[in-house]
Order: sequence, then C-alpha cells, then structure tokens
Amino acid sequence: MPEEKTDRLTPARLEAFSDGVIAVIITIMVLELHVPGKEIATLAALRLDLPLVLVYLLSFIQTGIYWVNHHYLIDDLDQVTHGILWSNLALLFALSLIPVATNWVGVRGISPSSIALYAALCAFPALPWMVLSTLIQRRSKTPPASGIVKQAASVCLYLGSIVVAFLSPWIAIAMIALVAVVWLLPPRKIVELSRNSSHPPL
Repeated sequence: MPEEKTDRLTPARLEAFSDGVIAVIITIMVLELHVPGKEIATLAALRLDLPLVLVYLLSFIQTGIYWVNHHYLIDDLDQVTHGILWSNLALLFALSLIPVATNWVGVRGISPSSIALYAALCAFPALPWMVLSTLIQRRSKTPPASGIVKQAASVCLYLGSIVVAFLSPWIAIAMIALVAVVWLLPPRKIVELSRNSSHPPL
C-alpha cells in the first residue's frame, strides 16, 4: 500500500509562509525610521519626523489588517490549489511595496505626487486580495468573512485618494485612514464565532 504524501502544500504551510513574509515587510518599514542628528533639537526633530511616523503607523495598520484578514480567509480553506498559490504570492508582492511607498513619503515629504504614489501602492494589494478571496470562496463554498461590499468600498476609497492627493494630500491620507478604520472593525462572522466559542452549549 503506497504511503500517503505528507509534504504537500497545506493551508497551514501557506499561512506560515505568508506570516513570515508579512513579518519581514513590517520589519523593513520600521528600519526606515531614523533618529535625527544631535544638531536638531528634540522638539524640532519630532515635528519634522511626525508626518513620516503617522504614515508609518498607517502603513503598519494596513499591513496588519491584511495579515488578520488573511488568517480569516485561510481558515475557510481545506486544500491549496495552483491559482491560490499564485494569487497569494501576488498579494505578498503587492504588500512588499508598502515599505517602498512609506519610505518614499519619508524622503519626499507630504506632497501631492508622493501621497498619490503612496495611495496607488496602498490600493495595489486590493486587486490580488479580491482574486485570492474569490478563489478560496469557490474552493471552500463559504462566503468570506469580509463582504464584497466592504472590499469594493475600500477599492473606491483607495482609487479616489489617488486623485484627491493632487488637490489635498492630507484629505487623501484621511481617506486611506478611513479604509483602515473600516477594516479594524471585526467581521460579523468572526464576532458570532467568538461569541459561540465563549458561550458553549450546555
């Protein structure tokens, strides 16, 4: 009787690989925060670095939101397919560009062009995410924890922020932050599962 292969790519392996890549992405972002030289007073240095710190915080939250929702998504998966593999890699590639966008703002400052680029690179992961979510939904026959309306609204806000950045960079940043706030709220499905697990039937 042939032995069953145990080295196939399981959802757990896919999740562990993705966790490692996202951890590196976050680490790269924090390494871009540099301490100003001694010739600059502390308050002045904080004032100069505050925009970069705020953009870094926003980038960190966005990456973290993808990480959290990636776990929700993989929980519904029983087997990895070829399409899921490549769409997951595409998502990780798109997320790896967020540190580049963050550092770009740090070097160029808050300007229409830098924030437009930042908004574009923040919007980029939404495309492979929607593909990955659709493929997993078809495979698992389970609706994703985050609804389609939520995903579509986020894409619209991201794309709108690219245009708005040329009118007001700070409003564009606020639009990106609004997407983060929306995704910080846990999906109804996850809330219900948490309630059921905390109150098991007698």
